[in-house]
Order: sequence, then structure tokens, then C-alpha cells
Amino acid sequence: MNDFRIRAATPADLDAVLAFWKDAAEGTSITDDRDGIERLVARDPESLILAERDGAIAGTVIAGFDGWRCHLYRLAVHPDQRRLGIGTALLTAAEERFVRLGGRRGDAMVLDGNELAHHAWRASGYGPQPQWTRWVKPLGPV
Repeated sequence: MNDFRIRAATPADLDAVLAFWKDAAEGTSITDDRDGIERLVARDPESLILAERDGAIAGTVIAGFDGWRCHLYRLAVHPDQRRLGIGTALLTAAEERFVRLGGRRGDAMVLDGNELAHHAWRASGYGPQPQWTRWVKPLGPV
């Protein structure tokens, strides 16, 4: 039942994306604000990929490529839209984008405590890298 559409977000979508993340992506982080995603879409218009169903956002993924590495963030599917292939379609679109850009490996930021996400990522062929620990530092105002 693939009655959804995959497309790049536009500036007109950004408020809806932020509202979607509050409901479907376990809230937002300090980088999830209008200015942040506006800069993302302005800098790399194809990086924020949406799944749209019946005119509403059903899922998102950020597929960022810095010219060297491929990074996946904010894979989220609305709870009422899960198990319909939306997450898989979003990851496929992100991976196809990476290949077009010359990317060779994707890495994903996945919350340690999100077991549902762990299952979805593993089902898509991703896995934790125990030799790596991601260290982060917020930059600017928190």
C-alpha cells in the first residue's frame, strides 16, 4: 500500500516539519528550530526528504552529505503511518541521493534508548559500531 509520495521539503513545509517532529520524532532537540532547518534547506535543498500521504507529512529523514560522509538524521514516521513501508522508502531515497553524490557509507544518529528505532535501522541493514562513540558539544546558545 504505497499511497504516499517521497519528495524534498520546500521552505513552505518547514513549520509543518517542526510540528511533525514534536509528535512523531520524540520531540525536538536544540537544533530543531525554524532557523536551523531553514538554513539546512537553503544550503542543501534535497537534504530534507519527506513522505507525504493524503496531503500531510507521514515521515521525514535528513540525508546530509558533506562531500565526504553521508549522515542520516531525523528518520521519523508518524505513529499512525508505521508499518506501511514509509521508513524504508525514505531510507531508500536517502541512500539513492548519497550514491548520486558519490557517497560510500551512511551513518545514522539513533538514540540509545529508542528500541523501536533500533529495530527499524537493523531491518534496513544498519548496525551499531561499538568501536565508535559519538561525542557532541552544543555550539552557541542552548
